[in-house]
Parts: sequence; structure tokens; C-alpha cells
Amino acid sequence: MLVFKVPALIGIAAILACLNAAQAQQPADPRLAAATQNFSALPEAERKAIQADLIWTGHLNSAATGSFGPLTFRAVNGFKAGRGQPDGQLTTAERQDLARLARTARDAAGFAVITDQPTGVRIGIPQKLLPKREATAAGGSRWQSADGKVTLDVSAGPAAEPLQAIFERAIAVNPNIQRKVTYKLLQPSFFVVAGETPTGKFFRRQALGPSGLRGFSVGYDKAVATTFDKVVTAIADSFEPFPSGPAPAPVPAPASPGAPPVALAPAQPVTERFGVGLVIGKELVLTARAAVDPCKGLKVGARPARLRLQDQASGLALLDVPGLASGTLLGLRDAAPAAREAVVVLAYDATAASRIAVALPGEVASDAVLAPLQPGGAGSPVFDRQGRLAGLVTANPSDKGLIAGVAPQRNHAIAGVAQLRAMLEKADAKLANAAAGGELSTGAIAEASGKSVVPVACGL
Repeated sequence: MLVFKVPALIGIAAILACLNAAQAQQPADPRLAAATQNFSALPEAERKAIQADLIWTGHLNSAATGSFGPLTFRAVNGFKAGRGQPDGQLTTAERQDLARLARTARDAAGFAVITDQPTGVRIGIPQKLLPKREATAAGGSRWQSADGKVTLDVSAGPAAEPLQAIFERAIAVNPNIQRKVTYKLLQPSFFVVAGETPTGKFFRRQALGPSGLRGFSVGYDKAVATTFDKVVTAIADSFEPFPSGPAPAPVPAPASPGAPPVALAPAQPVTERFGVGLVIGKELVLTARAAVDPCKGLKVGARPARLRLQDQASGLALLDVPGLASGTLLGLRDAAPAAREAVVVLAYDATAASRIAVALPGEVASDAVLAPLQPGGAGSPVFDRQGRLAGLVTANPSDKGLIAGVAPQRNHAIAGVAQLRAMLEKADAKLANAAAGGELSTGAIAEASGKSVVPVACGL
């Protein structure tokens, strides 16, 4: 994810390279299709085991979800390099070799998933890499390397204040500390913050549940990042803040003498679903049906909106937004993009309190786009590298594939040029065809089209 500062669209920093993932979506490559079919026939436990082993051999920067996609396909072929055909499939001998190498790496780290008794968190600990263990003053647990270059903290406590307030402190700029936040995400039940210092890297996740707050944070020296990045991926993949079964009582918060105990804040129910819209005329917004149906109330930005038209076949919807200006009318591409053509997706993240506009480089894959799109991205427009409208994301990205809250690189279904044109004709609206021109940067595309991209909120 690239960073852009333009009047209407401000990008956020790139997601950590070690946290990419992909999920299967009707692959066009016949080798990928065959590998997907072969992989899907395996038991779920074996599918996840293969992906976990590829993480430990350094070939897969992904969660072990059990879903097969382009990144797992490439990871298998990376492992097979010099061993066999790049078909994305493992022979029995190759599978055994992968398991052996992964086991060696896992054993070298002493990695084991444990339930931390003081906090109730279930998490993987590289015990040989972090042999020093102690309790923290806040009632959590800390693991540290012998040289102090790596520290893992696990914490638990009551939700004595809103999650957003904790998040705001976590991302706040401190002039006395040279720290750059490269990724931030706030959801109703958790947040993620990651970044760098001049000499180190850090990753933090905090989750809210009925028993309070639980989370973990990792800080490590950049000198060990080459080998430790994959361990962070494994830790994040193993993390369960509220595992099934009885959990210990939450740690009480420090209180002033004589102050009443602080009651735990219950998890807040989801009351809104988010999407993205594209202004295509005065008081008219094109979006995805998945973003606006069903809804008790609709808003585009701060303006009330109403559903004018929806099309089940294409997955598109049109909204009337009284008082909304037409903005900059965009040019429509005259033909569908070619497979693997580079594109740019203009979107918003799914944070309720302060949604952030983002520009995401992507790649066309048949009737889908491969991009790290967050939940709430349904309706995001797709532009080719000449800045022409080429499609619109129709499915709402799932939060099930998030790795410690970070969106993976995966395929998302889109409505193409023909479907967009047909939907516009139904509403008696038109976008002019745009001729191909020179290739533009992601920032230039965001500058030119960002003012026409708007956040959509659906009241549930």
C-alpha cells in the first residue's frame, strides 16, 4: 500500500511484507486451477499444515488459513525450485522434505503454542529465541531474547476506556521518540498498529471481548528482521485473544484509593456496515449491492442517501444523494483489462470513527482484482494505469482472512466495463469513453479521481 497525500485521498503506509496472503477465486492459470483442486481435496488440517510449513521455510508470508491462492501457489513453486515442475503441487517426497525442513526451523526456534495463564491468551512462543520469561508490572507476561534485541509482551486487563482512545494513544506522534507508524487499523473489536524506529520494528494487536482487553506486542531489532519476520508471522497466526474454554478472571485496573471498581465494558454490537461509492453525476453515486442491501439507513459521507436501483446479476447499486455535487466526471475504459494488467483500487478502510482513504496497487485476475483490500471495501472503483475506470469491487472483503488485523493480498470479484455501462444506461446516466494515454503513477491517479470516491455507511 503506497502513501499519498493529495487533497481528497490520503494513502496509508504499506502493509508489512510478512503479512501478505491470498485466497482462491476461480484462477485463470490452468496450473493454478489444477493445484487449487488438488489442494482443496486434502483435509483441512493438512492444508493448514502445508501452509504453516511454508511459513517456517520462508516461502510463504501468509496465514495458514487452509485456502489456496496465487501466493500459496508461488510459495510451493518457490520451495520446489530445482526439485520439480512449477505446478504448485507437492509430491509425497516433496511434502516429506518440506515437513522436515519446517520442523527443523520450528524446533530451532523452540516454537510452541501455549495458553498464557496470567492473561488467558493463546499464542505461539519461540522459546529458544526468547528464553527469558518474566511477569510484567501490569499482570501480563514477557518473553525476551538473551541479548535483549527481541521482546514479546502479552497483556490482559479490563476495558476501562474506549478502544478508540487506546488506539489514538498508540498512533500518536511523540516528538521525543523517533517512531514511524507504517500501518494502523481500528475495528469495533480490535486494533493493529505496526511500524519502525531507526533501529527496530514493532507490531501490536489489542482485542476487546466480554472479559476485557487482551493483546500482544512484539519489538525487535532490524538486525534480526531477516530471520525473525517469519517468526512474527507465525506468532500473529497463532494468536487467540479469547480461546474457547474457561478463561481466567481479568486483571483489575489500578485504581485510586477509595475509588469504586471499574466495570468491564461489553463488546459493542455492530450497528453499521461500510462500503465505498463513486460519484458519477449530480446527486448520483455508483456502489456495490453488497454495501447497501439490506440497510435501515444510508449515508454517503455525512449526507443521507437512498437506494435508487440495484442489479443482482452485476452486483451493482445506484444511490441518490440529495445535495451532492457531481464532482469530476471520470472517463470509462472501452474494453476489459487484460489478465494480470496492473490497476489501482481507490478505497476506504473500515474504521467507523475515522475512515481513511487509500490507494492500492492491484492486478487484474479474470473477473477479479488482486489487492490488499480491507473489509468495507465493497464498491471500490478500479482504474487502469491510464486513469480510466475499469471496474468496481462488488463483494465485501471478509475479515476472516485478516492476519492480526492486516488485510492480505487476495482476489475480490469486480463488475467489469460492460456491466458498469449497462448499469449506467438503466439509470439514464453516462460516462464518456476515455482513450488510452500515457501510464500514470498511483499518486497521479489518486489525485485525478480521488475527489469522486466517497465513503458509504449502511445502518443495520
